[in-house]
Amino acid sequence: MANDRVARSKNGRRHPRAYDFTVVLTPVSHELRPTVRDGKTVRRMKNPPGYQVTVPLLPGIVTYGRDRREALAMARDAIRCHIDGLRKSGEEIPDESVSRTAKLRVALSA
Repeated sequence: MANDRVARSKNGRRHPRAYDFTVVLTPVSHELRPTVRDGKTVRRMKNPPGYQVTVPLLPGIVTYGRDRREALAMARDAIRCHIDGLRKSGEEIPDESVSRTAKLRVALSA
């Protein structure tokens, strides 16, 4: 797990430790839902297009952005809040440098 110390520079100032996390951006496609208005069928967007963001090392973080930039900003904010909660409860902050990832292909029978 990551060492949660606050580093000090040569002049004695405190600066926060930086953490790196992998985020998964999943495109969310829009769905058109037919709606009847004044006797006419109108297609309305049910879910606007954008990106859903998850952080595998921090379970429970799921956020959304209308575009990639907004999605990453929302993820950064969610990660900061999650880390603050971990610090307050005295839990260790996961460190991605000691974690290992692998991709698995799973075959399902018909």
